[in-house]
Amino acid sequence: MTQMTRALRAALLASAVLAPTGAYAQDATQLPTVDVETTGEVQAGKPLAGTTVSAETLRGSDATSSDTAGILTALPGVSANGGGGFSSMPTIRGLSEQRIKVLVDGQPIDAACPNDMNSPLSYTMPQTLSSVTVIPGVAPVSMGGDNIGGVISVAAAEPRFSTDGTLLLTGEASAFYRSNGDGFGGAVTVTAAGSNLSATYTGSYTQSDNYDGGGSKGEVRSTEYAKTDHALALAWQNEAGLWEIKGGYHFSPYEGFANQWMDMTSNKSWFVQGRYRGVFDWGDVDISASYRDTDHKMNFLADKLPGDMPMNTEVHTFTSAAKFSVPVTMRDTLKFGLEYHHQWLDDYWPPVEGSMMMGPDTFVNINQGHRNRIGAYAEWQAQWSDTLSSVVGVRYDRVEMNTGDVQPYGTSMMQMADVMAAAMFNSIDRNRNDNNWSASAIVTWAPADTLAIELGYAHKARSPNIYERYTWGRGSMASRMIGWFGDGNGYVGNPDLKPERADTFSATLSLTPAQGVSLKVSPYYTRVNDYIDAVYLQDLLTPMGMPTDFVQLQFANLDAEFYGVDLSGEAVLAGTRENGTMLSGSLAWVHGQNLTEDLPLYHQMPFNAKLGVSHRQGAFELGGEVEWVDRKDRVDPRRNEPETASYALVNLRAAYTLAGWRLSVEAENLLDKGYDLPLGGVAIGDYKNTGILRPVAGRGRSVNLGISTKF
Repeated sequence: MTQMTRALRAALLASAVLAPTGAYAQDATQLPTVDVETTGEVQAGKPLAGTTVSAETLRGSDATSSDTAGILTALPGVSANGGGGFSSMPTIRGLSEQRIKVLVDGQPIDAACPNDMNSPLSYTMPQTLSSVTVIPGVAPVSMGGDNIGGVISVAAAEPRFSTDGTLLLTGEASAFYRSNGDGFGGAVTVTAAGSNLSATYTGSYTQSDNYDGGGSKGEVRSTEYAKTDHALALAWQNEAGLWEIKGGYHFSPYEGFANQWMDMTSNKSWFVQGRYRGVFDWGDVDISASYRDTDHKMNFLADKLPGDMPMNTEVHTFTSAAKFSVPVTMRDTLKFGLEYHHQWLDDYWPPVEGSMMMGPDTFVNINQGHRNRIGAYAEWQAQWSDTLSSVVGVRYDRVEMNTGDVQPYGTSMMQMADVMAAAMFNSIDRNRNDNNWSASAIVTWAPADTLAIELGYAHKARSPNIYERYTWGRGSMASRMIGWFGDGNGYVGNPDLKPERADTFSATLSLTPAQGVSLKVSPYYTRVNDYIDAVYLQDLLTPMGMPTDFVQLQFANLDAEFYGVDLSGEAVLAGTRENGTMLSGSLAWVHGQNLTEDLPLYHQMPFNAKLGVSHRQGAFELGGEVEWVDRKDRVDPRRNEPETASYALVNLRAAYTLAGWRLSVEAENLLDKGYDLPLGGVAIGDYKNTGILRPVAGRGRSVNLGISTKF
């Protein structure tokens, strides 16, 4: 075995240690542990503010949720805007998913829906992932550009190979049942490998009916869903390095959206990606490329019938990257790379036979829109001593966007608002080019085994997405089909939007004052120039000219600021972390403000806190958690955002491992508390049936059963 091969395998082993695949040591309701050690050497390039949700937590979550973004809300500062049962949209410190770099196995996944129903994390299942890493705010530029809110990176397990020359056969399987919504599903991962070749199949399925809200809230309409995912990964290691290719298929036949006018009636997506990693005397190489094709359809599911309004979106994307890491001295490492990302999108709404409003032609919302981004970065990592490190980087991203001519359903007087809007849109030059510069600087100092401090600053930029710039409909119905905000309002694009530019200052203090006790406090401040928000255009009326509860807005650049603090901690009350009793807790507070109009920003999570106790003794696990969320009374009046009352939820869980099988039971919302989701939006599914506009209700009591094993 050559020295290069040994080094490569050592690097792969180290990555496996940082993203473990252990045997179900932690339930989803327990607060995830922070993948940061304040003892020993601090590592350049590993932000102290970052958090990694381990495989143990993800494997233990199968009985609780099929929504990866929802599971991340256990982390302080992370919340989720309401969506479908597996498609909620993560928010970090008040900044929504569109402003976060979300990577799945290192690859970005673009929105392929005017309501963002197929968000990037909807293509993942928690129990098939190896780890999820969340880096809020100040993330190194090497982790990606075109974002201002941080990075979420989810990853499957690293390839496994036989170490003794025999055939390695290994895997894991799980299944679950949830009483509220009659949800069920499962997942399986199987690996067959020799010394140089490895093949891994991963498959999963999940479905659920509508869930019931807590207390007297009753059934929450348009919350049913079903989906399946399959993937095959092949890997080959030789003297030159590690070569990987992976392909997969995702299919969701339906997914209800309680806070949207539409539902998802089909989402088909397939992908193929390849990667090469090599370790040489002069440095490391990481080269990757991927292609994804998505066909997405919307219409009405049962709860929103009668009616018919087909909406189709076709998207394909191509991504490639070449990344290099070169140790210059024992102290200094230089990272640099090139990235290219291409997105092509068609969004069209077929005519409805016999409809005066939706015909006789196809409504062309986006016509061959494209968004191309090429980026380059350079980053300097310095390990000044065992206690001091720094990461400083700069990157440049050029974003080029354009789209073709559009058309309304027809040219009747009832369609005149869209006729005039289409004519205006087609008459302008729609080509837009943005030149975005970003930079970040992070300094970490650990003067003692019990103390670590991190200071960070970042200037980040994000260009508008295709829907923000190029949706054009001015009719009441057309504009209400646009928007991922869950508020029922109509949205109009703006070709003249500028890129968002954010300056973020953050600090993290990590303390371990005693054996088994840890505390982490992270205050932050972000100022965003040209924040993409919305301005009022008009009240929306019915076809008969009667007033409605909704308004029409247009995307616009404003100035905004966010500030707050995240806190988390844990203490071993008896025994050890692995075999004893632990207390864990967290709290988060964020204040988001529209500076241009001196108003609260939309969808800002109120103050919230969690306190949990867990006990583990051999094969037996027991735990409980109380989650408290404050009243939400800082709301955006332009969007008619509803206020929500404070609430507290109690969850209990137990698990036992016997003969390699782990059996778990959980009582979620044990007291069946009735409450409304602060970021759930308004219940459009209920509104169409009752005429009453109210927030989306949270899930009531559910008894969740899980079984899992490794082989």
